[in-house]
Amino acid sequence: MRRLANPGSALATFLVASVLSLSAQDAVHSEPMTERFGKPYVMVTINGKGPYRFVIDTGTGGDAIVTPAVADELHLPTIGQARLNDPSGLGGAQSPVVFVESIKLAGVEFTEIRAIRHELTNEAGACQGLLGFTLFRSYLLTLDFPRRRVLLATGELKPDGGDAVLPFRMPQGVPITALEVAGHAVDAQLDSGGGGLTLPEALASQLKFDIDPVVFATGQSLSTRFAIKVAKLASDVKLGKYTFTHPVVEIHPAFRLVNFGSPPMENFTITFDQKNLLVHLAASHKRFTLTAPPTPTRLTNQPDREPPPNLLPVG
Repeated sequence: MRRLANPGSALATFLVASVLSLSAQDAVHSEPMTERFGKPYVMVTINGKGPYRFVIDTGTGGDAIVTPAVADELHLPTIGQARLNDPSGLGGAQSPVVFVESIKLAGVEFTEIRAIRHELTNEAGACQGLLGFTLFRSYLLTLDFPRRRVLLATGELKPDGGDAVLPFRMPQGVPITALEVAGHAVDAQLDSGGGGLTLPEALASQLKFDIDPVVFATGQSLSTRFAIKVAKLASDVKLGKYTFTHPVVEIHPAFRLVNFGSPPMENFTITFDQKNLLVHLAASHKRFTLTAPPTPTRLTNQPDREPPPNLLPVG
């Protein structure tokens, strides 16, 4: 069960109305979000206590992750187990599933949540948990990076022929849309927890570069260590009507799809409509540059397709 609280501020209404075309809009809620390395962080209450600092991660296909420290502090009961696999598909580990009575964000209360109890990487400072994409299934979720706001609203997006409103699919609960790399359409995860614009090795091997790939960092999954490379493409990347001109990209052996992470997302106000499987992108201009990622990509874990909730890589 999820319920929507009273209508939000006039500022929130103005922000949403300025970027969305809604067929029906009953309420809008707005909350400040802080940004570190491009990732959106918000303050939430859990079971009426807090606030706690959480990251909104559209690249995680479950409702929530809470750290063991928070789970113990709030005495969250364990109700099951989930098997977590790393993005390479190798290895695996069991993590407890805990029951959360409520998480409150921007005046919206989400109830009866199955959350994964798991440690999180700490490159962006203290963080007590993560809000996954499917938590927002009943609402329009807007990440307004330029204004540093997160908005929740009722209503829906309308298709516009693929100009600024794009269709997506969400196998395992993560939004995947099509973008163009060097003129070729490829699937890409829209991942607000991701560390950059990341290409799988199989795709990168077919591309030309202005600056050839060099080792940038070392990543570690549950089962192996691997080199992460960066390179500058000799071609553009396009998402709808927007173009990244010869961007710097990461080349990642653990990712099987392109990952459109937080640094490229910083240019946009992005609204997700899970009911109609549409995403709206708004920006002040149509061409962008993308330099080296601000921090090396780090991975947590990816669970099997059973049991729910299903999670995907956290960048």
